[in-house]
Parts: sequence; structure tokens; C-alpha cells
Amino acid sequence: MGYTIGQAAKKSGLSPYTLRFYEKEGLLPNIRKNSAGLRVFSEEDINWLQMIECLKGTGMSLKNIKQYLAWLNAGDSTINQRLEMFEKQKEQLQNQIKLLNKHMEKINFKIKLYTIAAQKGTMDVYKDNPELAQEQKHLFGTN
Repeated sequence: MGYTIGQAAKKSGLSPYTLRFYEKEGLLPNIRKNSAGLRVFSEEDINWLQMIECLKGTGMSLKNIKQYLAWLNAGDSTINQRLEMFEKQKEQLQNQIKLLNKHMEKINFKIKLYTIAAQKGTMDVYKDNPELAQEQKHLFGTN
């Protein structure tokens, strides 16, 4: 089945502009055109768009996605390069998750702090709650 650019955009959740950009950048090298010269996206193209978005979502650059596509198209001789690329990307993603979890701890602390302060009607909450002061010092290094 073939999809117009509008249908492909809707199905992939991307804009037609983004699809044209990806094609121009060489990330969609297999897009066919019909007799009227209009792009026709296949189910395989839609799946590849989802993979592009997955990789971008992990922080992979378009340059590296293009490299992955080149290795993919080169066949079995590049399996080790692809494996290494995904292992490195996984490591980077794990580091991002650790950092985001640290940020989440701080955000959760601030929610806790402001919930207590809102209940008391004041930000003077530390003298009655030494555990809260300790938690702040642990997360932010200060009182």
C-alpha cells in the first residue's frame, strides 16, 4: 500500500515538511514517486521513520543516523559497526537517564518543600523539619 506525503505525515506523527527534509538529507533514500511525480511512502518507509524518531529521541545525531542507514544498506559486512553504534547509544542513553533521575529527585524535593510551605503558609520550614534540611543539603549541597 502506498501513502501520500500527507497520509505518511499523519501516520508517522511528523509534518510533511519534516518528511521532505529527511528525504533531502538522504534519510529516506527509497521513497518512490508516482507517474505524477508525487512521493509514495510504503509501510516500510513509515517503519523507518519510526526508527529515525526513536534514534533521534535517544539523542543520536542525523549524521549518525545517516551512517547507520549506510551501514544497513551495505549489508552483513557492517553488523559489527552497527552493534557498536547501538551499544554506544545505549550507554549515552543510560547516562541521560541517570542525569534525568537526579533532576527528578530535585524536582520532587521542591514539590515536597513547597507542599509543606503551602500548608504552613511560610517558607520557614526547616527549623521544624531537620530531615528536610538534611535532604536539601544532600541534593543541593546547601541549607
